Amino acid sequence: MSSSEPPENPGGRRTLLVFCDSLSYYGPTGGLPADDPRIWPNIVASHLDWDLELIGRIGWTCRDVWWAAIGDPRAWASLPRAGAVVFATSGMDSLPSPLPTAVRELIRYVRPPFLRRWARDGYGWLQPRLSPIARPALPPHLSVEYLEQTRAAIDFNRPGIPFVACIPSVHIAETYGKSHRWRDGTVAAITEWGSRHDVPIVDLKAAVGEQVMSGRGNPDGIHWNFEAHRAVAELMLKGLAEAGVTTVGSGG
Repeated sequence: MSSSEPPENPGGRRTLLVFCDSLSYYGPTGGLPADDPRIWPNIVASHLDWDLELIGRIGWTCRDVWWAAIGDPRAWASLPRAGAVVFATSGMDSLPSPLPTAVRELIRYVRPPFLRRWARDGYGWLQPRLSPIARPALPPHLSVEYLEQTRAAIDFNRPGIPFVACIPSVHIAETYGKSHRWRDGTVAAITEWGSRHDVPIVDLKAAVGEQVMSGRGNPDGIHWNFEAHRAVAELMLKGLAEAGVTTVGSGG
C-alpha cells in the first residue's frame, strides 16, 4: 500500500488520528483521559513520536465515526497533520441492541428526571434478558458502508494516507447477557472490506481475548486491563507498518 507525506506543519510533527469507542480509553477501573500513557493510542503515538488526536465516545459505532469525520472540527484540524488514521470501532456495532440505537440514545433526553431514571433502569433490566435474541446495534453491511464512506472522504482530502481498521473484541459482559452472536458477521464484512481497499485489519480478539475471557480485564466484562492495551498497541503498530507507516520503530 502506498503512503503519503502529510503537508508541512509548523510543529513538524505528525498526528495519529484515532476514531474510537470506549474500549480505546477505558482501563481496568473505568474511563481515562485521552492523554493517559497506559492506553494503546498513546502507546502507539509515543512509539512513533507522533502527537495523538483521540476522537470517540462510549457506545460509538462505525456510523458515529462517519458523523465525527464530517462534523467534528478536531478531525478537520488534525487531518492536515495526520500521518495515519485508525478506525478503532466495530465492537459496539456487533453487540446486541434490544432497542434501535436511535431510540436507545433518546433515553438521555427523557424528562422529567424521574421518568428518565425509570426508562434507563427499565432498559438496564431488559437489555441482558433480550440480548440473546436481539439484533446487532449496526448490521455488518452498514458498518462497512460507513467505514467506506469515511475512508473515501478522508482519502479524497489526503490521497494515499494510511488507514488501519479493527474487527471486534470479545466480551463476557452480563449487561449484554454474555451474547455476541453477531460478531462473526461483522468480522467477515470488515475483513472483506479491508482486503478490497488494502486496509490492514487489527483483530482485537487476538490481542485481548485471553485477558477478557479469563476475567482479568475490567470487571464489567467488556473493557480491558493495561496488559490488553499493550497487546493492542503491538498489533496496531504492525498494522500501521503494513499500511505503509515507515516510521514504526524508528522514532521518526
